[in-house]
Amino acid sequence: MEAANFGKKKILCLHGFRTSGSFLKMQISKWDPSVFAPFVLDFPDGIYPAGGKSEIEAIFPPPYFEWFQFSKDFTGQTNLEACIDYLCNYMETNGPFHGFLGFSQGAALSALLLAYQAQGKILKKHPPIALFVSISGSKFKDPAISEVAYKELIKVRSVHFVGERHWQKLPSEELAAAFEHPLIIRHPQGHTVPRLDEEAVEKVSSWIRHGVVLQRSINVEIKHENRKKAKNGEMSWLKGKLTSGSFLKKQISKWDPSIFALFDMDFPDGIYPAEGKSEIEGIFPPPYFEWFQFNKDFTEYTNLEACI
Repeated sequence: MEAANFGKKKILCLHGFRTSGSFLKMQISKWDPSVFAPFVLDFPDGIYPAGGKSEIEAIFPPPYFEWFQFSKDFTGQTNLEACIDYLCNYMETNGPFHGFLGFSQGAALSALLLAYQAQGKILKKHPPIALFVSISGSKFKDPAISEVAYKELIKVRSVHFVGERHWQKLPSEELAAAFEHPLIIRHPQGHTVPRLDEEAVEKVSSWIRHGVVLQRSINVEIKHENRKKAKNGEMSWLKGKLTSGSFLKKQISKWDPSIFALFDMDFPDGIYPAEGKSEIEGIFPPPYFEWFQFNKDFTEYTNLEACI
């Protein structure tokens, strides 16, 4: 297992109120394995045993845990600071972690940790968290927390799953609005980890690929009803002089397919037909192209601006 996970980035997955890491792991198992293929997922249990009845007692065995406790109107909480200290220590001991995945209470807690890290309050020795997957998340309502944590947009790439059939819909949307350029995926279910259709799997996998491999955000907001294509999220290959996109594709085919398994590769042809003899004549059929022209000592160029 360690060999299979070598080089993969870690995601810290925080479960919901009075459930467990094992339960969240089961919930996420409904998703296509390709979604989190680039990662190692870590599912710790909350630090406090459940202080009351769990909603999953009939469907999943105990023990159950909670990260902290809150009042009925969600405006007050107990043991939150101890929970934050515990998780910061956990991350520094078992990390580094590349991102968070959180469900319900775990999502609210994850977002708070992201906000506090961005403000330099916690995790000062831990690398900045780069991505966040929120499922039925929400903001803290306590003004002492909310007026500090959410006063500025949280500049971490985030995807938010919002259920249409639950009171948590509006709080989930409010949490998404606290992030810069959130990806929002709506589903017709309630307070649950939804099953993903092919469109959602492609959308989330693409979001993860472009962030993890290219180390940059797609930087567009995507609603479930209307996907925008991000040009900077694609990998484009520029071939050599007097060849073609098809020839470069053939050249790259010599490499192990696993190298670019996470990419969709595009091999366009140059904009100008070849103006001279190609070095691949006899080994690959025409037509041949070039992107621009240059002199023998490569100090002068023609049509470069038009090409760019």
